[in-house]
Amino acid sequence: MGRKPTIIDVAKAAGVSKSTVSLVLRNSPTIRDETRETVRKAMAEIGYVYNRSAANMRTSNAGLIGLVINDLRNPFFTEFATSLQMALAERSYAAVIANTDEDPALQEQVVTSMIEHGVSAFLICPAYGDTRCTFDAIARAGVPAMQMLRCADDRLDLFPFTAPEYVEGGRDATRHLLEMGAKRLAFVGGLEGRSVTEERKAGFLDVTREVGMDPVVITGQSSRAFGHDAARRLTKEHPEVDGVVCFSDLVSIGMLSGCHELGREVGTDIRIVGFDNIQEAAQTYPALSSVGCDIASIGAQAARTVVEWLEDGKVPARESRTPVELVIRQSSRGRGA
Repeated sequence: MGRKPTIIDVAKAAGVSKSTVSLVLRNSPTIRDETRETVRKAMAEIGYVYNRSAANMRTSNAGLIGLVINDLRNPFFTEFATSLQMALAERSYAAVIANTDEDPALQEQVVTSMIEHGVSAFLICPAYGDTRCTFDAIARAGVPAMQMLRCADDRLDLFPFTAPEYVEGGRDATRHLLEMGAKRLAFVGGLEGRSVTEERKAGFLDVTREVGMDPVVITGQSSRAFGHDAARRLTKEHPEVDGVVCFSDLVSIGMLSGCHELGREVGTDIRIVGFDNIQEAAQTYPALSSVGCDIASIGAQAARTVVEWLEDGKVPARESRTPVELVIRQSSRGRGA
């Protein structure tokens, strides 16, 4: 071979992943006996010698993936971070999680700190705002990084991007409300000009244009408080609106309570569809219809992609999209339907 065999050489010879070889070397009980024997046989055949002291030094930092999340107070991102961390753990990687609270300066700070501590890769749900310094620091360090759910940096050759099919989700929600008999529709929530807002709203507008409808659009914070206030505003300014696509489930949940206070029966007087299908959506009353993004699958796919990038040198596609699914519940079909 002309050089000392490496753990990657062992993995290729045994037909397993690098992480599996690492688990064998650490005598992990999670490895099957047949796999263990295959790996040890490959080590013997290629002359691999395990340097335990050097490995201990490397593993003090190696195998750590930095998860940088824009808002862990939002249940959607909390569920996403949890699913991602669990998926990485299944592949023998540990996650270091930081909440940036939608603050680009804090994001730069935590990313720099993680680089200094030797993370192997980043999975970033970027904060809104000027994030160039964050991604420049990652580029200088040469650490693999993927943008998740939001695209903040257009250098997709360096920072691949993956997100759900937001536009299609907006279309599905809007078509459903029309099929349920809604005559005037509104899109509520999401900050104007933000990429996720614009994509979800674009799907909504595509369908309303198809049917020649002049829709109502009220953008704003993705919060329960905004949704609550929007219910009152719609009732006062646009009482004819009888179908609403909300930017997020948080906005939708706020609208449910606002409509209840106003005496408007959700599912009959006004039909509401949210976005994200967080766990709470099924537990509201009435139960909330929502565009599901399959958070667990996104986490599993992202974990698989970043591990293959690290272990096999398989660079991800510049952009990938995951499917969405409309989950229909009482808030749009009616309580007795």
